[in-house]
Amino acid sequence: MLDTVFRAPRVITVVGESARSIGIRDGRIVAIEPLDAPLEARRTIELGDDVVLMPGLVDTHVHINEPGRTEWEGFETATRAAAAGGVTTVIDMPLNSIPPTTTVEALEIKRKCAEGAVFVDTGFWGGAVPGNLDDLRPLHDAGVFGFKCFLLHSGVEEFQPLSSGELEQYLAVLQDFGALMIVHAENSQAIDRAPAPAGEQYRRFLASRPRGAENMAIAEVIEAARYTRARVHILHLSSSDALPMLISAKREGVLITVETCPHYLSFSAEAIPDGATQFKCCPPIRESANRELLWQGLRDGGIDMIVSDHSPSTPELKRFDIGDFGVAWGGIASLQLGLRAVWSQARVHGFSLVDVAEWMSARTALLAGLSRKGRIALGYDADLCLFAPDEAQVVSGAALEHRHPVTPYDGMALAGVVRETWLAGTRIDLDAPPRGRLLTRGAA
Repeated sequence: MLDTVFRAPRVITVVGESARSIGIRDGRIVAIEPLDAPLEARRTIELGDDVVLMPGLVDTHVHINEPGRTEWEGFETATRAAAAGGVTTVIDMPLNSIPPTTTVEALEIKRKCAEGAVFVDTGFWGGAVPGNLDDLRPLHDAGVFGFKCFLLHSGVEEFQPLSSGELEQYLAVLQDFGALMIVHAENSQAIDRAPAPAGEQYRRFLASRPRGAENMAIAEVIEAARYTRARVHILHLSSSDALPMLISAKREGVLITVETCPHYLSFSAEAIPDGATQFKCCPPIRESANRELLWQGLRDGGIDMIVSDHSPSTPELKRFDIGDFGVAWGGIASLQLGLRAVWSQARVHGFSLVDVAEWMSARTALLAGLSRKGRIALGYDADLCLFAPDEAQVVSGAALEHRHPVTPYDGMALAGVVRETWLAGTRIDLDAPPRGRLLTRGAA
């Protein structure tokens, strides 16, 4: 006897979208059969053809900030937002919490904060910073999913960048035990030589983070990965100029993957009002022509996946009082909205929900080594999103589950509505106690 059967005219499986019955037992998918297959279950859920049964999203780029900056965001609020947006797994970044996740002791502090507070399954990245080379293997053994580094100042003093020499040194160590380095790739010298970002004009802020800063840093990462044969991942790509060399590096066998984010695919620099610091992020949202080339990068394979880079702060840190891009905190709050934002643009660019599920579920799960997540397939966790793609809804920042109502999507009409999110075969109820698990590498 199965626990639950979904009978759905539209299911996204590994072979595309089709009508299927999905059988679930003990939190796993154990049957994928034709729609009218005689499956017996304690509960049968019939879906209409207005709803697509998708794999739950796996968001591998989320800044939860607890402990230390929990007033920006915390485990409970972030994972509530994730669940409301169809996300069933998040991997937390090693900053901007205090302490950052650069030692096993700091990881245990973070886990204690998250225990019993997460509505979705939650894992952790480790940090690679100057001086913690000897902490990498212990963190790996403790279950982090890989290591994040910056190639320029991170914005917080407790998470310093690696130099070019340190990057190669750290990659060589990670290659010894097969660990992944994920990289914030902007060149500090190029940014130091760019104009200052002070003031309300978005064009001045954009000029302060030139494409060349990304391109130079990505080239450096490619060559370091080529030399050390380590696995690397480029975070939040915004410069389309880098796509040809990334495609070339992949063709040549460099072990590199690339992500971009909904905001780079949704917004354009030309349309950002002066003083609208809710749009500030690093690297920045660039011009509309650049945005279209990022979509082409998804089509061509230069970009592998899409993640939120949810990086919230308090409203005060966004400095809406003066609208100064030079002093406002840089980060986009969008965890709850990623699926809808991407689908709104993907559908007009000729992509399907099969593509979206590949970018936001399957490939992100693969990046983190989550072998039972990201797909509707036999033996996988029954992590599911019930998505109504043809509905639309105007975003209200105040109605989001994020800790603060600050998001550049406020007031936008986005396509699609998340009807329900299921974790391990049970619908997530935001009025009930959280029941997400804490994940460790190799055990999920």
